[in-house]
Amino acid sequence: MWSSEVTNMIITGIWETLYMTLVSTLVGYVVGLPMGIILTVSDKDGIKPNALLYKILDVIANIVRSVPFIILLVLLIPFTRLVVGKSYGSTATIVPLVIAAAPYIARMVESSLKEVDSGVIEAARSMGASNFTIITKVMLVEARTSLLVGATITLGTILGYSAMSGAVGGGGLGAIAIRYGYTRWQTDIMIVTVILLIILFQIFQTVGMKLADKFDHRK
Repeated sequence: MWSSEVTNMIITGIWETLYMTLVSTLVGYVVGLPMGIILTVSDKDGIKPNALLYKILDVIANIVRSVPFIILLVLLIPFTRLVVGKSYGSTATIVPLVIAAAPYIARMVESSLKEVDSGVIEAARSMGASNFTIITKVMLVEARTSLLVGATITLGTILGYSAMSGAVGGGGLGAIAIRYGYTRWQTDIMIVTVILLIILFQIFQTVGMKLADKFDHRK
């Protein structure tokens, strides 16, 4: 039978995991959504091609995405400490999570926007729509279902990253699993944390896919 201390620790771990995942995803989209739009617009087939700008953002996205998250966590410790004053805990973990998520989100957004039928874009342009109008009223609207699916996938990915951060002082369920399940060989705690992570992942996926289905304009 678990003590109330262990129960409280698990509950705290759930909230810390939700906090890290949701805040990191939100801030990641603040950076990644504009980046993805610019990548799409500045591509050679975009509405305003700019080879230099595209290449710069493309290289940045590829470099960050090529670094394994566990290494990025360690690499960013000095920067994380500079931003939040410490390099451990759930709040500190948000910094590397956002940096890892932003280029990933940008690529997801770029992929979604490139699915928009070029004929729709040309029709809007022929009616005198500005590039800003085409982006906000045509591309983002037409791609909303794909964007929501991408956001759902991103949430699941960041959830996994947040659990991984427990290996280097991050908070949440990942830290509990490593501290008790791995270091102290308390298998029961390890199993519970894994089950809870699976449940959270399933909730994110179910809600996200239902929203994507609801806003699917093709239905």
